[in-house]
Amino acid sequence: VVYNRLTLRNVLATSSVQYPDKNALSFVGEKAITYSEMSIIVRNISSLLNTLGVEKGDRVALLGENSPNWGIAYYAVTCMGAVVVPILPDFSEQDVKKILDHSQAKAVFVSAKQIDKINVETKVGSPDVILLNNFNVVEPNTSLPEISMGYETPEPVVNLDFVDLDYAEPMEEDLAAIIYTSGTTGRPKGVMLSHKNIISNALSTFQIQSISSTDRLLSILPLSHTYECTIGFIMPIMKGASVFYLQKPATASVLLPAMQSVKPTMMLVVPLIIEKVFRGKVLPELTSTKLKSRLYSYSLFRKLMHRIAAKKLHKAFGGKLHFFGIGGSKLSYDVERFLFEGKFPYSIGYGLTETAPLLTGSSPSLVKFRCAGISLPGQELKIVDANSETGEGEVWARGANVMLGYYNEPELTNEVLTHDGWFKTGDLGHIRKDGFLELKGRLKNMIVGPSGENIYPEDIEDVINSHSLVLESLVYEIGGKLEAKVRLNYELLEAKYSDFKEAAIQVHSSIGQKANTIMNDIRDYVNSRVARFSRLSVIVEQHEPFERTPTHKIKRFIYKTM
Repeated sequence: VVYNRLTLRNVLATSSVQYPDKNALSFVGEKAITYSEMSIIVRNISSLLNTLGVEKGDRVALLGENSPNWGIAYYAVTCMGAVVVPILPDFSEQDVKKILDHSQAKAVFVSAKQIDKINVETKVGSPDVILLNNFNVVEPNTSLPEISMGYETPEPVVNLDFVDLDYAEPMEEDLAAIIYTSGTTGRPKGVMLSHKNIISNALSTFQIQSISSTDRLLSILPLSHTYECTIGFIMPIMKGASVFYLQKPATASVLLPAMQSVKPTMMLVVPLIIEKVFRGKVLPELTSTKLKSRLYSYSLFRKLMHRIAAKKLHKAFGGKLHFFGIGGSKLSYDVERFLFEGKFPYSIGYGLTETAPLLTGSSPSLVKFRCAGISLPGQELKIVDANSETGEGEVWARGANVMLGYYNEPELTNEVLTHDGWFKTGDLGHIRKDGFLELKGRLKNMIVGPSGENIYPEDIEDVINSHSLVLESLVYEIGGKLEAKVRLNYELLEAKYSDFKEAAIQVHSSIGQKANTIMNDIRDYVNSRVARFSRLSVIVEQHEPFERTPTHKIKRFIYKTM
């Protein structure tokens, strides 16, 4: 398809003509809306916004879980030239209020589950509120809907009241979305993406991984995150594929039956999801007996065991998967080794909200172990201030996918965008001779060792997390020494020490007494596997789960001051 204009409106119009009767969006197990139906409903919702006074350039917020109606609202806003402001459902009420104020939202689509974060007010200037579950306008001083309320997609009937309405055609360079990143630094920033930023990124991605109208995507990451929105929503719509959503959180008991029902050909996940599957299901099975554990320690047997386990996992995922995209943060070594040796059809991508989002990736057949893929066609990557020995430096990017800037934050924008269009990612890495990017970690997280060595906490955490008794960890520097906070897997510990035939309480207290020994064992395990300058002096137990951003990155800034 050749688009005469790279806009979201043009994309939907083209797909509704090319794939009119193909299923576009649906909940798993429910009736889908087709592309032609989606086009009609989107126009009707654009018209509803118009009657509420929304015009080209106005901001409209979108706060809700993944659903067909979320996608309809997204297109209804952008097709009429207004600006969509997707908000992650995990944001707090305080963050939501800040975002609505900062973006000066004129209206807000909100789901029944999220509506308690919104004030439905009568005062002048407060945004109109539209219930995402059925597209009804919520009047002030009326009772709020039940949290358990289901979704209802409007009938695809051309509304004669709106036939004469003519919307301003969005231009490629027009602002399409403002996406507030959660960030690991604490303060949400509004990333401004144009229609061209988003569509050009999708077109570039097609050149490394194709999608067709026969593909089925099971969408489990939040649509308000750019990765899922561009790659898991806009790309399939450009090619007439079908996208399925879950009505409940993606726990194993919800996800596995959904996969058997949909038999997805494509899926996107963050590392945390596949790491949980590996550590919770795959690894315990691979090491369930002393003999299996012994065999698993030999590389030849391990590879064979990984191949069998990966085939089993592929079957559990519906058996039709040909693209399993992983992005959002670094995948741990042991989990990638399982996927790679097991020949699972995975691919690792790298990008940022500021780059709409994808910068690098590859098709599963071209994956290189511990790499984040190659630079997408039509985009440039370079390494700046590279270390003369390792070739590692900051990754900079330039291309049609690079954001317009941060909304109403010119100083912040100037810090990351150069006058000639390069975006400073803040990530450290190096580009190999074969063009594949190897990422090391965040520039701001890097610790300089006593003799000037570059120490990447993420690499050390990777080793810590490969220990069977560790759930998660965080490495930091105190007084020139490296320390780590570690959260232990108490479920596994209790199983390990249940031989004592003690009551659960006694087991807990005996584990508590053993915690120091366990921490020392973990420290020895790690220090025998890392470079001398990356060795840990102390490991302390982290009793509560680490606070994370909505995209599952640990909020390091909280723990740096503790």
